[in-house]
Amino acid sequence: MSYRVDTIPNRSSPPTILLRRHWREGRRVRKETVANLTRRPEWLVEGIRSLVGAGTFRPEGGGPVEIRRSLPHGHAAAILGTMKDLGFERILGREDSRSRRLALAAIAARVADPLSKLATARTLSEGTASSSLGAMLGLGEVSGNEMLGMLDWLLKRQPWIERSLANRRLAGEALILYDVSSSYVEGRRNALAAFGHSRDGRRDRKQIAYGLLCDRGGCPVAIEAFEGSTADPATVGRQIDKIRRRFALGRIALVGDRGMITGARIREELEPAGLDWISALRSADIRKLMKGPPAADAPVPDAVAEIASPDFPGERLMVCFNPRLRDERRRKRGELLKAMEDRLEAIARTAGRPGSRLRGREAIARRVGEGAGRLKVAKHFDIKCEDGGLSWSRRQEKIDQEAALDGIWVVRTSLGDGSLGAGEAVEAYKSLARVEQAFRRIKTGRLRIRPVFVRSEAHVRAHVFLCMLACHVEWHMRKRLAPALFDEDDPEAAKAQRASPVAPAKPSPSARSKAARKRAPDGAAVHGFHTLLADLSTVALSDVSLGGSGSFAVVTTPTPGQRKAFELLGVDPAKMFPAAGR
Repeated sequence: MSYRVDTIPNRSSPPTILLRRHWREGRRVRKETVANLTRRPEWLVEGIRSLVGAGTFRPEGGGPVEIRRSLPHGHAAAILGTMKDLGFERILGREDSRSRRLALAAIAARVADPLSKLATARTLSEGTASSSLGAMLGLGEVSGNEMLGMLDWLLKRQPWIERSLANRRLAGEALILYDVSSSYVEGRRNALAAFGHSRDGRRDRKQIAYGLLCDRGGCPVAIEAFEGSTADPATVGRQIDKIRRRFALGRIALVGDRGMITGARIREELEPAGLDWISALRSADIRKLMKGPPAADAPVPDAVAEIASPDFPGERLMVCFNPRLRDERRRKRGELLKAMEDRLEAIARTAGRPGSRLRGREAIARRVGEGAGRLKVAKHFDIKCEDGGLSWSRRQEKIDQEAALDGIWVVRTSLGDGSLGAGEAVEAYKSLARVEQAFRRIKTGRLRIRPVFVRSEAHVRAHVFLCMLACHVEWHMRKRLAPALFDEDDPEAAKAQRASPVAPAKPSPSARSKAARKRAPDGAAVHGFHTLLADLSTVALSDVSLGGSGSFAVVTTPTPGQRKAFELLGVDPAKMFPAAGR
């Protein structure tokens, strides 16, 4: 077995220089590439060539050449390279500092593998690194206290960072999406934790709430943490102040759901601030609207009808009807009513059985209330509890009144028809689903906002902000990598599949083909975002020692699929680490 430095000529490019291992199997000579030296300094290539010629290059015999360490590199290079291309270094701070580099590393680590701040410090430290991220940023050893100090630094810069993101993502935008979510926490020492409306269904746990501002495409630009008991409408005022004073944007419209942008918020906060808005009517308002004669024809299936009403002066109302939603709501209501009656019959049988422990009007009412609280259809029944049992009947008139609104929803806006058409207003309101996608990535996706390991109010707010910045980076990576992912890569073609804004979204032919074949048009395998990161992580950064002659870093040659992903991101993993010999 021997080693050689081979020069392979290329027609229109510089020659490729490879360090190869040669050995013989019978009559055939085998070759294996040990390292690609094409981009290495000439003095290093000649030094290796001389070592090979002198016969001192013998790693299998315990010679002076060895691979001292290999770190997963490709996924870290992809994330950090995207952040640098987005200008995140300047967004976080104009001057280079250790805090800025720690913040860059923490955001990238959140996208790659979210852990506690102490565990993240260990994965970044030189002695215990689990990727090349710390080496690319030159962090050396990192302590847990340094990570907490980085959170303090990041929180102080949050207003400036959010303004920079808003200037990039909201310049010329007319619509800003806003929604609120929450996450429950473990333990009792979290400064913002409080009992409130749990979106996770964990009423036994305290939670923190947070409001997220996104651009029209669903890219996060700002976030704010609140105490867990804060109601959604109470957060709107803080966002209005942020949009007007901190972002200093022109005429814009805030898009929020019907439970947040209420009539009171419109009168007391949005209108005095001079902000336009897009929201929807609650069921009680729709019922009031349906009592009077409409000013336009009734809506047809999957269509939008714009009407006016004296009950909502100065507003445009877009009435939408979805027959699929109507059928689904009626099916679900029928099942819940049947389940409630079955439960009442079971309680009646138990109460009427001789010797039953379920005796007395109060005990029976308590048992009925337990079931009604889960099914939430007690309002459709007249239930009479007595000492000997109970009786009930359906409120059919109330059921029919509710069923009359099935499939009907109404979008309301202060924007004139010259600014936004009826269909565009409906599309804008439905784009709130993109904020929900961001919440899913932050809460239940790979970013994992919980568990929250920090306790103080400042650190909790900074942790939430850090997760938002990681979601911002992931959003851009998904957009660039869309041809290699199962994600939608042709939104215009997908939009053309829908007959009207009310119709459900359909994937484009390209997305359907990827989902069916599990292959891209060029034949490459299609990934989910996180499986693609796992694939890129197999591109390693190896530290090769030449004994007394120094050492150099070698990056694994990417496979064709990995090379395509790096090209889509505009990242060269070999250039993300200093290549000079040491």
